[in-house]
Amino acid sequence: MAKVYRGDFHGEPAVWLQAGAYEAAVVPQIGANLIAFRDTEKCYRFLREPEVEGMEAFRAAPAVYGIPVLFPPNRYEDGKFPWEGQVYTFPVNEPATGNHLHGFVHTIPWEVTQTGADETESWVVLELKVREGHSVHAYLPHDFTIRLRYTLSAWGLHQQVTVRNEGASRMPCLLAFHTTVNAPFAPGSSAEDCRFRLTAGERWELSERMLPTGRFQPLTPEEEAMQGEGVYPFFAPMDNHYTARPQNGRNRMELTDLRERVTLVYDVGAGYGQWMVWNNNATPGFFCPEPQVNLVNAPNVDLPADRIGLVSLAPGEMWEETARLYCKQA
Repeated sequence: MAKVYRGDFHGEPAVWLQAGAYEAAVVPQIGANLIAFRDTEKCYRFLREPEVEGMEAFRAAPAVYGIPVLFPPNRYEDGKFPWEGQVYTFPVNEPATGNHLHGFVHTIPWEVTQTGADETESWVVLELKVREGHSVHAYLPHDFTIRLRYTLSAWGLHQQVTVRNEGASRMPCLLAFHTTVNAPFAPGSSAEDCRFRLTAGERWELSERMLPTGRFQPLTPEEEAMQGEGVYPFFAPMDNHYTARPQNGRNRMELTDLRERVTLVYDVGAGYGQWMVWNNNATPGFFCPEPQVNLVNAPNVDLPADRIGLVSLAPGEMWEETARLYCKQA
């Protein structure tokens, strides 16, 4: 029997899901962050979790733990976001580049609207409703709802995200997940035991301000291995931006533990047309394969909207996508 219950995560209110050998926890008050995904039988911890003494650091910088929701994601030049003849002004919160970084929804409370469990699955639904007077509305002046559903079963962790425009004008729908994966995820393994693959296509050239120039740059031999047989996740510092290029009909990251002979699969929908990969300056321990709808700084880039994922929603329209995390034998 699967199970869902309200508890806490190191003192932070949490909703816990259990099904088979898997368990997961989401913290609604900190951006609906899915902060833990574990195999309790094998003691695998797939996501970077804060320890008890690290909770204040987590609250201060939740983007580098669990699965934070970024809306809009990544960087925007000078905090400027041109849209439909207007220019929205975002706070410049990355002084080193002079850009806005990571949007407004990963640090604020979400509402739990549904929980449930049956014989095989447990689930939780969380919503962020933005209306006039909401903190997000001050920067993105649109009425909309983001709905996030997590379902846990013996088949792993399933994520469904829906954005619905409930206002009277077209709105931007730019979204990503700053998914923070442990490497290694198994006790007794080391980072050197890990290899990862990614359905990346071309690498975008970035300026010194970490903004796309609109051009591509050649892949290194290690990046070519990343597309094929796999590569050590910390082969070089990475804060790299790629187009997505599905393989065999799938858009995914795979992290293999060679010692355990187990692969963690992060299978995401084709609606994520871009990937970011960040590995904390090549520091072993964790890295972030980030599925992203849009090119970094997309509203300021003079390229076709379809090519750079500059998605818009007319009044009443919805955008929806799914992802799944699960294990298989390597």
